[in-house]
Formats: sequence, structure tokens, C-alpha cells
Amino acid sequence: MIGKTSPSAPYVRKLMLDPLPPPAKASGVSLWLREKLFSSWGNAFLTVIGIGLIWLLVSHFAPWFLHGVWNADSLAACRKTIATTWGEGASGACWAVIRARWNQFIFGFYPAEIYWRPVLTFVLFLLALAPVLFSQLPRRLLWGSLVYPLVAIWLLWGGSVWPVAMIGVGFVIGAVLWRVLVAKNAILAALAAVVVPVLFWLFLTGPIDDLLGKVLPVSIQSVPSRQFGGFLLAIVLGAGGIVMSLPLGIVLALGRRSDMFLVKMFSIGFIEFVRGVPLIALLFVASLLLNYFLPPGTNFDIILRVMILVTLFSAAYIAEVIRGGLAALPRGQYEAADALGLDYWKAQRLIVLPQALKISIPGIVSSFIAMFKDTTLVTFVGLFEPLKSIPDTIRADFAWKGIYWEFFVFVGAIFFIINFGMSRYSMYLERKLKRDNR
Repeated sequence: MIGKTSPSAPYVRKLMLDPLPPPAKASGVSLWLREKLFSSWGNAFLTVIGIGLIWLLVSHFAPWFLHGVWNADSLAACRKTIATTWGEGASGACWAVIRARWNQFIFGFYPAEIYWRPVLTFVLFLLALAPVLFSQLPRRLLWGSLVYPLVAIWLLWGGSVWPVAMIGVGFVIGAVLWRVLVAKNAILAALAAVVVPVLFWLFLTGPIDDLLGKVLPVSIQSVPSRQFGGFLLAIVLGAGGIVMSLPLGIVLALGRRSDMFLVKMFSIGFIEFVRGVPLIALLFVASLLLNYFLPPGTNFDIILRVMILVTLFSAAYIAEVIRGGLAALPRGQYEAADALGLDYWKAQRLIVLPQALKISIPGIVSSFIAMFKDTTLVTFVGLFEPLKSIPDTIRADFAWKGIYWEFFVFVGAIFFIINFGMSRYSMYLERKLKRDNR
């Protein structure tokens, strides 16, 4: 042991020193600027060029936004107000058209006296979506999410409640058959869960609807699909396509990796065919050709036809995204499922798919965003989407003839808000499921 008076005894400070300020230029705005924007001569040059481009765009477009007019009854009145306020030759946006025709952008030609129905449907949509997106909420709320599509169909299209109720009864029959038969034979259970509800809808729904409609008539004002339009139509098509394309994409991805020859060939053929055909071609099929394959006198709703084709188109792309997630899993995960004695469906549900879907989240959300933006293509089949058909209808009024950019800015901003929300949620979900650094 070294004595206290030894020259080599360690020095022990008895008084704590006050903390020193950080080194100069080692924190704050100056450090951020030096590291992010001026870390090298090349980055400094690009920063200066970027600032110049931003200034050029802002100086060019800012007056058009700032000189905008919100109170006017025509484009001529907007231009007169701008000239009076900012001088002759000044430019400005005529936002008054958005204020005057906002209802057409949101609801299309839906009857104004029952706007409460799509508004209520949207509020219920947010409530039904919450337990699906956020696992912190009670799981029993998912039952409300399952019932919501039927409620939404009845509220939006109206008519008798019994046809919609029969759709729900068909799904209940399929679920019961699956639960009863899956323990005996999974293939038989799947066939029964699909075939029996379809037969029920084809042969029993009509007579039951007529009987219940006479005994207990419950109905609201009916709204034909041709009166749908604007963002109401875009959200209906987008939400319906997202809900139906994800499970179908999962099934196609599993089918493409299946060992059963017919299932694999059908999945590959479907995916490659749909991915090789433009969406606009499928929309024309939905609008013009699909009725030729149906029995005479069949009234197949145009929105339902378009939704089916959009769903099939999106499912093919989602299937490839999920297949990439499945291929990224190490072989040991499949071997671990076999070692635990799990059958195929339990292994997929408990081990394989949760990991594959986590890997595939960015690609899946990108497909959803692309599909939601592609709903604007339905203008080519006569539906009133918000980007072209609704503005063309508004410009048919002579008072607003000549307005263009205001429509694009307004519609683009709403599309951006919705798509940006989806991308932010996907990032939140990725952070929540990230476990490798915990």
C-alpha cells in the first residue's frame, strides 16, 4: 500500500469545479449550419444555389398567393378587386371559387340536405380506424371496425337496410363454417366459407329482403352512385381499396411461394397479368366490358365495379411487396416454426407474417398512397373525381370560366395532407415495431 506522503499517491480533488461553457462554435445554430449546409466547398455551393432557387420561386409565386381574393361572385369580380387593391397588372389567386364551390369538391353532387350522412360516415370511419391503427386501445373495439363497412354502405347509398344486413349475415355464415370445419380440413373449411355465403347472396338474399321489407320496412333516402363525387368519391374508393387489397395481397404473396403447383401458377399468372396492364385499361373494363359477362338485366353499381378493379390492381403490387418481405426472412424462422410443431397457417400467423409485414411496411404504405392518388383516373369512366371532373363542371359556369391553378392548389393540398398522414403513421409504426436496438 502506498503511503499518503508518497510522491506517487493519486491526487484526489476535494472541491468540485463549476461546469465550463461548451467550446466556441461547438453547439447551436452555427454548428448546425457548418455541419449540414457548409461542411465542404461543394455543399456550400449547393446550399447557395438552393437558397437562390427557393428565393426565385417564393418571389415569383408569393404575390399570387398574397393578393388572393376570398370574397367575390365571379372571376371578373376577383380581377377587379385585385386591380383596385394592388394596382393594374397585379396578379392574384381567386380563392373565392373555392369558398363558393367547396361543397362540390368535398361531396360532388350528393344532395345538400343529407350532407350529415357522409359527415357521420367519415366520423365513424375515424372511430373504426382507431383500434386498427393503435394497439393501445381495447381490442373489443375491433368488432365495431368489422361492422363499420356495412353501416357506411347503408349511410352513403341509403335505401332499405335489409340488403346490407344480408351482406353481413353472409359473412357471419362464412365465419361460422370456417370455425366449425377448420379443425377437420382447412381446405374444405375455406371452400365452405366462400361458396356457401356466395350461394346465400345469389339465391336467398332477394326473397328474404322482400319479406323483411314488407314486414319491417326500415329505409332512408336512396342516393345513386352518379351523384357521388369529389373527395367523398376518392375516399370511398381509396379506403375500400386499401381495406380489401391488403388481405388479398397477402393471400397472393403466400400463393406465389406455395408448394402447390396450381395455386402457385394461378398466383403468378394473376400478379404478372395485372402488373402488366395499365390501370386505365382495367377501369375501362370495369365501365364498359364487365356488364357483358353478367346476366341480362343485372345492375352492377359503377363504383363497386371500379372498386373491385382498383383492388385487384393494388393487390398485385402489394403481393410483390409482401413477397419481398417473406424472402428477406432468414431460413431459421421457418425452421423454428417447424421445430415448435406448428402447422402452416399457425406458422404464418404467429411467426412468419408478423416479421414479413414489418419489413414490408414502407412498400405497403407506398402502394396505398399510389392507389389513393390513382383514384383521380376514374374521371375517364365518367365519375366526378376532384382533380379534373369537378373543376371542369365548375368552369362550365361562365362566372368561373378561366380559373385553373386555384383548383390544382386546393386539391393538391388536400391530397398531400392525407398522403402525408399515411406516411407519418407508417414511420410511427416502424419505430414502434423496431426491436433490434432495444
